[in-house]
Amino acid sequence: MRGLRAAVRIGLAATEHLDDTRPGARKTRLLLEALRNREDDFLRFTTDLRIPPTSNQAERDLRPSKIQENISGRLTDPDRAKDRYLIRGVLSTAVKHAVNPLAVLRDAFTGTTWLPPAARA
Repeated sequence: MRGLRAAVRIGLAATEHLDDTRPGARKTRLLLEALRNREDDFLRFTTDLRIPPTSNQAERDLRPSKIQENISGRLTDPDRAKDRYLIRGVLSTAVKHAVNPLAVLRDAFTGTTWLPPAARA
């Protein structure tokens, strides 16, 4: 963590003289300030193993479908693509909540829709 503090301090010092009108300069400075002010939040994944280091799990879950779509040229109908991604998203969320995805599909066909705990409240 000392390395991050040093890097942020050096980065902020290096950007102090920059004009915020340069492309990316403002975003860089805002990121460095956020890292400095909320370091514990940014590094929480290093001490709490329940927190993933990235927030792009949803993108990884949908990547196979998107690759198939690009290769085959299918799913050109927006409604069909929307339905497919909705199903994939629900199944992915069920797996993350330790619910059997086949049970979720079976229940959906019998008229019982599974919702994650937060959505029920």
